[in-house]
Amino acid sequence: MKIRPVLLALLISVAIPTAANAITVRAVQSPSGVETWLSEEHSVPMIAVNIAFPAGSAYDPADKPGLATFVSSLMDEGAGDLTSEAFKQALEARAIRIGASADRDYLTISMTTLEENADEAFRLLGLVLTRPRFESEAVERMRVALLSSLKQEDEQPSSVASKSWFATYFGTHPYAHSDSGTTSGVQSITIDDIKRFAADHMVRDRVKMSVAGDITDAELRRYVQQLSTAVPTRTVAAVPRAADARPSSNTIPRNEPAPVAVFGFAGPMRLDADFIPTFVANYILGGGGFSSRLMDEVRDKRGLTYGISTYIADYKSSALIMGSVQSDKSRITTALDVTKSELARFARDGATAQELADAKTYLTGSYPLGLDSNVKIARTLNAYQRQGLTPDYVEKRNGLIQAVTLQQVNAMAKKWYDPSKLVVVIAGTPDAAAAQPNNAKQSNAK
Repeated sequence: MKIRPVLLALLISVAIPTAANAITVRAVQSPSGVETWLSEEHSVPMIAVNIAFPAGSAYDPADKPGLATFVSSLMDEGAGDLTSEAFKQALEARAIRIGASADRDYLTISMTTLEENADEAFRLLGLVLTRPRFESEAVERMRVALLSSLKQEDEQPSSVASKSWFATYFGTHPYAHSDSGTTSGVQSITIDDIKRFAADHMVRDRVKMSVAGDITDAELRRYVQQLSTAVPTRTVAAVPRAADARPSSNTIPRNEPAPVAVFGFAGPMRLDADFIPTFVANYILGGGGFSSRLMDEVRDKRGLTYGISTYIADYKSSALIMGSVQSDKSRITTALDVTKSELARFARDGATAQELADAKTYLTGSYPLGLDSNVKIARTLNAYQRQGLTPDYVEKRNGLIQAVTLQQVNAMAKKWYDPSKLVVVIAGTPDAAAAQPNNAKQSNAK
């Protein structure tokens, strides 16, 4: 028994020798109607599971931000007749791992187990879904941990800028508050709040389940039925669509030697035809690490930052193109000016054929690395489920990337990357001298 946790850790880290286009994903039908995807793989004797409920921070009460994250922190803290300590001992005895996290839209529970322990693993997972204990000792212990984490976030300019950016962009929309919550919010949450939230949101409506590993369709159908029969069938209201924000710029006064700027604007929704070509365009501009234009212009040529990046953040009710840059307080304004200039140039001139070819090579070639273990496959499939994609997306994805044309990329650059639409938040006070109007002109000299 002592070697099993080590064995599971080794199996989790073992790469599955298969290319992404060789992975077969199929929907598994169960009487309960729970949307379940399976990638069956018998070369490694372990199973990975992800289950997502529409229970993210967007569903937090306005006066109790952080409730969804608080609930997720308690998912392995006892269930059924097992106290927190007894539950963790039961997991450890069979090398089973159960964890949870909450983002803006979903509360996601993950499980990994050796195939030989699947019956016990799914039994314990069922207790988590249907009979969490939420004991006062565990609640207070998690409260202390969450408050400590919030204190650390408040000391980091990147976290401060990000939280303020979302509050600025979304205003009164539920996406405005941080999924980690606030100190006052976490302090005010009661056990009754936690129990009510779990009862209202951990229900069968719109739940997404993905499984990868050493398990058959028939076995999975049995486990899904076992899990879902005790889960309530109540519905959860969808988060309303968020409106695009008006352009703005805001500075949070802080004595930071190296302020952080978070910037962004609206992007294409995940299922829009614009998404894939914009995804490729974003790699060229700021998503490609040291290969991106922004890294070249802001970091390599001018030495204004150690790093700058952009990414597409897609939620159920909003989509964003976001980025961040950190620089010392005498140069953060210049770094932003160069960033805006590059956005404008990208929108005006688009990408080159070589940039597109390089982006396709990387995006298609690196894709299998995110699917080289059962844990990664289950996590990725669950993300695709939450985004509304179909089970065959894994097989189609690289073909969609390869089909993107230079004309499409340049059209997306022009459509989406308009610096005049930016919402910008800087955490840290720039030096007053950095705001001289001719600084941007000097910094943009080629």
